[in-house]
Amino acid sequence: MSMIRDLRAAVRPSRISLRKDTGAYDTTRDPGTPSAVVDCAVYRDGARVQTPQALTPHEAMRQVRRDGGFVWIGLHEPTEAEFSGIASEFGLHPLAVEDAVQAHQRPKLERYDDSLFTVFKTIHYVEHDELTANSEIVETGEVMCFTGRDFFITVRHGGQGSLRALRHRLQDDPELLAKGPSAVLHAIADHVVDGYLAVADAMQDDIDEVETEVFSPGRGGVARGVDSARIYQIKREVLEFKRAVAPLLRPLQLLSERPMRLVDPDIQKYFRDVADHLARVQEQVVGFDELLNSILQANLAQASVAQNEDMRKITAWAAIIAVPTMVTGVYGMNFDHMPELHWRYGYPTVLGLTVVLCVGIHRALKRNGWL
Repeated sequence: MSMIRDLRAAVRPSRISLRKDTGAYDTTRDPGTPSAVVDCAVYRDGARVQTPQALTPHEAMRQVRRDGGFVWIGLHEPTEAEFSGIASEFGLHPLAVEDAVQAHQRPKLERYDDSLFTVFKTIHYVEHDELTANSEIVETGEVMCFTGRDFFITVRHGGQGSLRALRHRLQDDPELLAKGPSAVLHAIADHVVDGYLAVADAMQDDIDEVETEVFSPGRGGVARGVDSARIYQIKREVLEFKRAVAPLLRPLQLLSERPMRLVDPDIQKYFRDVADHLARVQEQVVGFDELLNSILQANLAQASVAQNEDMRKITAWAAIIAVPTMVTGVYGMNFDHMPELHWRYGYPTVLGLTVVLCVGIHRALKRNGWL
């Protein structure tokens, strides 16, 4: 669940300054740096190059071209104006830049001459005390990655999916970070897919809860079902999860199977493991969808059975009440010549016969399961 906690750590920065203990950026100073930039750092030989003040993307790239290494820039919801200078500095393709600024993209991998453009959908599980028809179960965000020979740029959209903790973990593993930008791309893919696994496990609990409630015995030992809107809401959230997972499988397969100039061969092997984890998540999500279809159909069938049972009981009681209704209707006609009208025991005899008929009908209907 540590990945889920990382996903919850997202904070939209407005300004940037250098934090002395780790070299990461906080959100207090340096108005000269674009507000969308969360962090900008140069990495050489697997270690972050410490600088006395925050680097602008232009300064970081100039340092890389002079001394080697690569620059990693993280942005959060940049505007077109904020991103245009960075795009020009690193020679990013206009189509990829447009997708990165506008967001709401499908997970994908696009190859350009000097860069790879990758889109990941991040998923965050929303904790809730009680599952209702209006419960929001998952929140989605996006992480776009530009991978070049000597740069790596992340553009994040949404309030979840912070990469700050991931950056710190990579900085603690200089051997892996020394592999260059493709190592960061793998780390982000692994981070996102691990988040999928955690969300899938949490959603499994919600689906199990609804399934148990649908099939648990109710009044009279018969399952009475639950509100279909709750099941439908979970199904909608599962479909949103599915839209994040399914399109990503092909890009990860390409990263793990096809040699690419910008992906280190040693790193490419690790993408296979990420693709395997994603395939597992996809199987779970497809299973969730099919299971919810079955639960919804079973719940509707139970509701129909419950309605039929109620109608049978209403019909049975109507049949019982019909006997005294008929008798009283006949004797309420006030004719002069009625059966046993002037007999002393006629009234109790008719009442007794009515009760006997009603009891007999009740026993017969109960024996046949109508009551």
